[in-house]
Amino acid sequence: MTHAVPYSAPSQGWFARAEAWLDDKGKGAWIAAMVLSFIAFWPVGLALLFYMITTKRLGSGGCRKHRTRHQRRFTASRTSGNTAFDAYKDETLRRLEEEQHCFEAFLERLRDAKDKAEFDQFMDERAEAHSTAEHGPETAATEDTTEKA
Repeated sequence: MTHAVPYSAPSQGWFARAEAWLDDKGKGAWIAAMVLSFIAFWPVGLALLFYMITTKRLGSGGCRKHRTRHQRRFTASRTSGNTAFDAYKDETLRRLEEEQHCFEAFLERLRDAKDKAEFDQFMDERAEAHSTAEHGPETAATEDTTEKA
């Protein structure tokens, strides 16, 4: 029984197939390839290390993320031969990318709001600690009760 393997597509170059194969094997395969290339010829190992750093393949889950982006780019560039379907597919992909960008912007605003809230809380606690240190604990306690009333 033969399984279709994404990295064996004949339309891809050898580099893309090797990249997909290493992504399929995981982060350990990338590290092993880098070490072996350093042993064989150090400039190739250095280039591979630089590539791994710039594409974030050394981070957690980087290989899966890049593999799916690569496969999406590869399949999106192929045409089916049906112009109506290709137009529909292009419009759907454009809409999905737009939604993805909007969602990422939303997450960024959410993170910014959380960071601001945490910073404001820190500044309030710092001001309270400064007030306590300046006026003494009794004065700060009196000020708290007068503020609440």
